[in-house]
Amino acid sequence: MPKIISVGTYTPPYSLAQSNIEQLTKELFQHKISRLERLLKVFENGEIETRNFCVPPNWYREAHTFEERNALYIQLATEYSVEVIQRCVTNRAFLQTDMATTDIDAIIFVSSTGISTPSIDARVMNVLSFSDSVVRIPIWGLGCAGGAAGVSRAYDYCKAHPNAKVLVVCVELCSLTFQKEDYSKSNLVGTSLFADGAACVLICGDDVKIEQDRAVPHILGCQSKWMPDSETVMGWDVKNGGLHVVFSKSIPAIISSWLSPFIHEFLSTYNVLSDQIVNFVAHPGGKKVLTAYEEALNLTRAHTSVSREILKRHGNMSSPTVLYVLEQFMLQENQSNALGLLVALGPGFSGEAVLLEWRE
Repeated sequence: MPKIISVGTYTPPYSLAQSNIEQLTKELFQHKISRLERLLKVFENGEIETRNFCVPPNWYREAHTFEERNALYIQLATEYSVEVIQRCVTNRAFLQTDMATTDIDAIIFVSSTGISTPSIDARVMNVLSFSDSVVRIPIWGLGCAGGAAGVSRAYDYCKAHPNAKVLVVCVELCSLTFQKEDYSKSNLVGTSLFADGAACVLICGDDVKIEQDRAVPHILGCQSKWMPDSETVMGWDVKNGGLHVVFSKSIPAIISSWLSPFIHEFLSTYNVLSDQIVNFVAHPGGKKVLTAYEEALNLTRAHTSVSREILKRHGNMSSPTVLYVLEQFMLQENQSNALGLLVALGPGFSGEAVLLEWRE
């Protein structure tokens, strides 16, 4: 069965403490949002300590057109994709020898924070050496669910092509979507939560032989779930100035009622119970989202501790975040046959679940 061989992540250069971001937000929105002091408590209550961004703080004090934002997105998304691909295919924590990019059969590029045609993967191929017959599969618009969906689609590809080596590249530059003229509560919540990041995973089919000295996660199966008529739960409103965040306060309640049947139905397909899951690789959408996961699936805080740590150090980077969590689980010593569940939720409203088993 397809297996996850390596992970590479990249942290953008501008690191800010959550308290400093709160002060900047207060400066930008002072006298423009009623009860601002009360609403700013979302920064303190989110259990985030630091976040990283692709632009410096002064960038947010200035006005930027959609054209300017998107040009910067294309430039930096290309640079960050090159960086995480190189880190992934040379990561000595997982690979004993480098994987040549010329040997990659498919690239799945995932993003939702900018627009590019040709997609970013084509631009990356002009920087790194790839075969001119590599299969390109760009995925746009899945937001926070995109990282898990990318892994699922790589699984599908490797099931059809057992000799395949597939890269899943996730890049999100949420900071470039910040709207200083948007005085909605959704924008304020998004400003307290979202950050920038990039990640890449290498997934290989059954017939690919790679020497490794530790157990790695094999993909047993995956499942997608969609909720009808839920476009207003999360996503973007596209306006003249760019992308404006849509972020419903009902998300934790939706998770509590909707997630449990989805996951239990998925696990039952493989005769697995939720209490058999050792490694819970959850996208940390926020503190309330992680608590909703625990309640819906009868998990303890120990199950979400890795996700909480990533949230604390990086915030919510949208699609790459779950791959940061996955990297931490893969760096741990895992017993053979340990089960894992990789799960993320995103616009649609939708969910993606991947069942893993660590094997030598």
